[in-house]
Amino acid sequence: MNLGPLEPKIGDLVVAVACFSLVFGLFAKVILPRIRKTLEEREDAIEGNIERAEAARIEAERIHDEYKNELAEAYREFAHIRQEAREQGAQIIAAAREEGARQRDSLVAAAHSQLEVDRALAAAALNESVRLLAVELAGRIVGEPLDDFADNSEIIDRYFDELEAGSSVK
Repeated sequence: MNLGPLEPKIGDLVVAVACFSLVFGLFAKVILPRIRKTLEEREDAIEGNIERAEAARIEAERIHDEYKNELAEAYREFAHIRQEAREQGAQIIAAAREEGARQRDSLVAAAHSQLEVDRALAAAALNESVRLLAVELAGRIVGEPLDDFADNSEIIDRYFDELEAGSSVK
């Protein structure tokens, strides 16, 4: 009596159920706990990685914020130092200009004083030369030496005084 595949024999059915129960028991007792353990470990590892990644992200944000704050402070300090340098440069330039103007005024005053002294010396030397030439010419005109007259003569001094008075009036 062949019943076919849809109507199995009872012996085959008992063997199949016993094999299925054995495989299911082995699978439930040995393989499933290992799979569950592996899945739990992976889940813990993933959660741990997520937690570590979140902690690392928070730490990175904190460090980034510190960096931005330090950078902003450095920019403020740089601007402050640059402003101080500009102010000091302006002060140094002003002091150098002031010192240069003072030295220039001092040199100009000394040069004017020296020119006055040189002019007075040149005028005295010129007066003396003109006096000697005038006496010599007068001596040639008269035909006699007038050296004694030139030493004691007030006429020549009066002439030069009039000349100086006339030149200073103009």
